[in-house]
Amino acid sequence: MSRKLVAYFSASGVTRLVSGRLAEAIGADLYEIKPAQTYSDNDLNWMDQTTRATVEQKDPSSRPALADRDANIGGYDIIYLGFPIWWYIAPRIIQTFLESYDFSGKTLVLYATSGGSGFGKTVDELKPGISPSAKIIEWRLLNGGPSAADLAKWSASLNL
Repeated sequence: MSRKLVAYFSASGVTRLVSGRLAEAIGADLYEIKPAQTYSDNDLNWMDQTTRATVEQKDPSSRPALADRDANIGGYDIIYLGFPIWWYIAPRIIQTFLESYDFSGKTLVLYATSGGSGFGKTVDELKPGISPSAKIIEWRLLNGGPSAADLAKWSASLNL
């Protein structure tokens, strides 16, 4: 049996909630990707072009600092990676996370939460920072508080 990790970033708590439920449903360990500087409500105001999140998302080279680099990625075969969708892509801190560890030979299963958009160009944005030997699966949006039973069923359908 493969060892599984659910690693996630959540600025408002939505992705945190579904990630905890997912980890429990699939028997995975849980790891929160934390920014060195927490995002405030003002930082997340997408209607203001000067807010931190907006400025980061507009700059493809932006790499917000991580609070720690304690994820034991080497101990896992399958990593479910969750995040909200910001401006049709993953938050830039996800790129920081992916560029901070070696994902060679790992399977990355991407899931997201979103208030109104799909994955957009997320995979294209993330691929350059990941080992070419890593397998990337764009899994699904996990909006609306899916049940543990649904999460387990959907995960099992991946046949990993």
